[in-house]
Amino acid sequence: MTSKPIDWIAVLALCIAMLVWGSSFTAFKTAIETMGPMNVIFWRMTVASLVFLYFVKSFFSLKISAKEWKYIAMMVLFEPCLYFLFELHALQYTSAGQAGMITSMMPLMTAFAAGIFLKEVVSKQVITGSVIAVSGAVWLSFSSSDSSHASNPLLGNALEFGAMVCAAGYTIAVRYLSQKFSVIFLLALQSFAGMLFFLPFAWWEYRTTPFAFSMEAALWVIYQGVIVTIGGYGMYNFALGRMEASKAAIYINLIPIFAVVLAYLIRGEVLTLVGIIASMVILTGVFISQISREKLKLLWTGRL
Repeated sequence: MTSKPIDWIAVLALCIAMLVWGSSFTAFKTAIETMGPMNVIFWRMTVASLVFLYFVKSFFSLKISAKEWKYIAMMVLFEPCLYFLFELHALQYTSAGQAGMITSMMPLMTAFAAGIFLKEVVSKQVITGSVIAVSGAVWLSFSSSDSSHASNPLLGNALEFGAMVCAAGYTIAVRYLSQKFSVIFLLALQSFAGMLFFLPFAWWEYRTTPFAFSMEAALWVIYQGVIVTIGGYGMYNFALGRMEASKAAIYINLIPIFAVVLAYLIRGEVLTLVGIIASMVILTGVFISQISREKLKLLWTGRL
């Protein structure tokens, strides 16, 4: 059976999405120095929602079946609602290294879920590439310096695992919905749902914890709302309309690479030799999962 050619447009979109999501760690970390995490997420979703107000009128003409409403509900519930709740609380109880190890499980979880719910054919090549990429992501997570303490790693890792279940479920839902609905419509639903969901959490946080406004934090929130939410999720959702969920999810393993490099360039954090090697392992896994079996054999034998 001839393998499908690589969709380089989808690959480029995924790489841009992972780069943008990798930058979100620096943006979020800087913004919460003066604003609480719930307020950062709420205002991030509010900024994104304001961008989509222009398109709201056109959404009312869409015909949506009962089955599609179920997938829409699953999409917005998984991300941004439950995913951010799990992620924020997980990092309060476990170390960044252990959280990174749990995060690297998401592509494999998505691959198996896509086989079950979307009837996608998950090849041995995709599984092999996923395992290699996961190994590199785990290595990169443990090689990074971490000064935080894990007060309750069992609870923290369980919450992080819940976040990855949400991420996998979100990918499955978007892969299904993107066959009919536009990226703009799906992103608008996410933004509006996230804004409403996090409003009570942000209000409670504002009333109970110190809150300080700064222009730097505001700019980082706008960056997250426009670039990370609209740009990152837009590119990811666009790619899911052109590529199987099992293959697209493997690119999630690129996030720690971009996060480490950007932290080095922007915040001056240490970039170690082990981190560079682990990043190469991740890239190898992603490459193996995408290239056709025929080309992989030719490359292995030196005939390509």
